Amino acid sequence: MSADTAVPTGGTAPMDRRQVVRALSGLLMVLFVAMISTTIVAVALPQIIGSLNGTQAQYTWVVTALLLTSTASTPVWGKLADLFDKKLLIQIALVIFTVSSLACGFAQTTEQLIAFRAAQGLGMGALQVLVQVVIGVMTTPRERGRYHGYIGVMMAVATVSGPLLGGLLTDVSWLGWRWCFFSAVPFTVVALVLLSRTLHLVSERREDARVDYAGATLIAAGVSTLLLWVTFVGNTFPWLSWQTAAMTGGGVLTLVAAVWVESRVREPVIPLHIVTRRNSALAILASLAVGVGMFGGVVFLGQYFQVGRGHSPTEAGLLTTPMMLGVMVFSTLAGHLASRTGKVKALVVTGSVILTGGFLWLSTIDHATSLLEISAAMVLTGMGIGLSLQNLVLVVQNSVPLRELGAASGAITFFRSLGGTIGVSVLGAVLAAHVNAEIARGYAAAGVAPTGEQSSNLNLEALPGTALAVVRTAYADVTGTIFLVAAAVAVVGVLATLLLRPITLRDTIDLPAGEKPGRPAERTAGAVAPGAR
Repeated sequence: MSADTAVPTGGTAPMDRRQVVRALSGLLMVLFVAMISTTIVAVALPQIIGSLNGTQAQYTWVVTALLLTSTASTPVWGKLADLFDKKLLIQIALVIFTVSSLACGFAQTTEQLIAFRAAQGLGMGALQVLVQVVIGVMTTPRERGRYHGYIGVMMAVATVSGPLLGGLLTDVSWLGWRWCFFSAVPFTVVALVLLSRTLHLVSERREDARVDYAGATLIAAGVSTLLLWVTFVGNTFPWLSWQTAAMTGGGVLTLVAAVWVESRVREPVIPLHIVTRRNSALAILASLAVGVGMFGGVVFLGQYFQVGRGHSPTEAGLLTTPMMLGVMVFSTLAGHLASRTGKVKALVVTGSVILTGGFLWLSTIDHATSLLEISAAMVLTGMGIGLSLQNLVLVVQNSVPLRELGAASGAITFFRSLGGTIGVSVLGAVLAAHVNAEIARGYAAAGVAPTGEQSSNLNLEALPGTALAVVRTAYADVTGTIFLVAAAVAVVGVLATLLLRPITLRDTIDLPAGEKPGRPAERTAGAVAPGAR
């Protein structure tokens, strides 16, 4: 083979169950490290930003910086996995992640923290996609459903334990929020040890391998420019302004140039023939909605419980648990159903519909909504994410040959992360704009004259009693608005999943001889190609 096939047992036969399970222990630990980097700071962010005297815009960017670099680098890492040693790439990513995590813990200003989070995102993006690629070369798409269910469980565990651990570390005075970053280091060390002992891939490096640096740079620049515009518009400058024209025009032109480059280079970062196929394009579109729910829900629900309802970081972590339990249970269920039946369309359609319903329910919350009702809405949202999250990846992976698995996995992970990045940025901008207006009305009604950046500073301990009540009520009442926006995005995901062409997950690691990518041949549910277990 010309590509880095990394087939551990020779040829294209899958590893046996024992080999896969042993390797999976290290891979799931890697994924845990990557996912917890986002969630562990979710409930600690109000304290972090307050301690560093940051603002609402900076609050959003502590999350967005990580997601932005993770998103921009994901397709590059995916393509590198098709060209070079996958195990070495994971180890490099873990080192990057470890160093940047330590730097985040030592940050003295919000600007430093945002910069170090951006570096942390480079490692996170690599770990997310490389785990999926390695599992892809060890198992067939049909078996992969079960293991992707385990991935969903690990993501849910990280998302559940992250806020709890983050809240606990923040509430303990002799530790503090800085340990939200330091605590990642032991996990990375354990992950490196596990990988060195359990992951043994046969790699064939391509001598003619070339990385599309121009395309990667253009994609990152274009996406970054548009996200910067989303963050600043409406606050720093108006919607109709020269800044808006310059940033949106520049971002779109840069992405157009990226598409032009990708259509002409020999080894594109995001192969256009993959993302333009019907099922791949629709799965990617649906993944954008899932990304909004997965990242936006954790970030802004954590803020809602702390700033809007006055709970401690640990309490906020516990209160967000219902959504993650929904993800964990239904991701496992969806994975086993996909492996048993080989069918995924019904699962992703159902998940998209449920996700939309969960967002609509969350859009009704305010400062007086009962916690029981909020918990039920979060469970519904988690169910939708769990049913669709990893099965949308399978839709794309099932349509590509083994040599393109890394690029395909990188592409869908890129767009899912892009959905999360855009979601956090857009929802954060909507929240900031509405909160400022609501606080101004609250101050006027209470006869309080705001001073300085009192309306946007999240250091609540500095606010007097009346002003604090106004700020809490404003944040709690406005949170529902951002989930209404998320519901509108989720409707697009529902339409995309309904238009998916039904597929049967194949029982071979590589496409069978004579089958064209993106055009699966009819197979019976139990058919197993030669060489497959």
